[in-house]
Amino acid sequence: MPASNAANVRSIKIVIVGAGSVGVTTAYALLLSGLAAEIVLIDIDTNRALGEAIDMSHAAHYAQARVRVGDSYDDCAGATAVIVTAGVNQKPGQTRMDLVKTNYGLFKSIIPQIAAAAPDTILIIATNPVDVLTHAALKLSGFPVERVIGSGTAMDTTRFRHELGKQFGVNPRNVHAVIIGEHGDSQLPVWSLASIAGMRLRDYAAQKGIPYDQEVMDGCSQRTKDAAYEIIQRKGKTNYGVASVLVSILEPIITDGDALVTVSRVGTYAGVDDVALSMPCKLNRAGAHQDVPLLLDEKEKELLKQSAESIKEVLRACE
Repeated sequence: MPASNAANVRSIKIVIVGAGSVGVTTAYALLLSGLAAEIVLIDIDTNRALGEAIDMSHAAHYAQARVRVGDSYDDCAGATAVIVTAGVNQKPGQTRMDLVKTNYGLFKSIIPQIAAAAPDTILIIATNPVDVLTHAALKLSGFPVERVIGSGTAMDTTRFRHELGKQFGVNPRNVHAVIIGEHGDSQLPVWSLASIAGMRLRDYAAQKGIPYDQEVMDGCSQRTKDAAYEIIQRKGKTNYGVASVLVSILEPIITDGDALVTVSRVGTYAGVDDVALSMPCKLNRAGAHQDVPLLLDEKEKELLKQSAESIKEVLRACE
């Protein structure tokens, strides 16, 4: 880490609201990353949160960061970012949208308190359904649009690259492909722009001397969409992947890194206005910025519109 960024980290405070499995795993991943000097956990169950903080403080001996429990939302004051993971978790057989009424009601309580205590912070929303709740957090906080960011399809994009990497026999970091739209069932892969080594996937397969089968490719995107359902069915929750993704969203914010990440942000998409969904955004210390629109083909534009409209329908039901 450059010296200027290392100096900046010494003043970084990150608050995590919700000390469930995602919140605690995120705190631990953040602790080991060395990106923050202070990590604050806020949870309704302060005793359990304290136990987690004490346990992590033993790891902090090696990571050189302070982990503590906040007494109230006033502890959000001075935070560079506040990550919200609080809410009811998705259960086997549920969709993310099934959680909306309970978690929307919770946000009406907690988001105004966070905004009042930390008016200059960046809100990072991880609670599902993340697109609906990113929109809710923007309205309830009164923050500028760039300072309310949903984790969105950053996790789906990571899973998608993992699937394509396995299929083509390359490291997922060398796969350039994104999932956009809803973090949910209407998400869509951008096949028209997916590439490896600067070549479209079909061209890369031809150069490598392997067949390109769109049905196999569609299987990769379907496994991406179904991944959370499978994990929840097997272990009851997802936490490691999303925690790593949340830290990857935080890093360019803390370091002013200008990294492109597929996150959820309120805007107008495919002609549908005032809706949150995921597109590649530039992340830096000012928040999330949509500088360059994707060059989608006509089919992808239509699928994006359908995704936006499905989210908008849920938003109408909440209002």
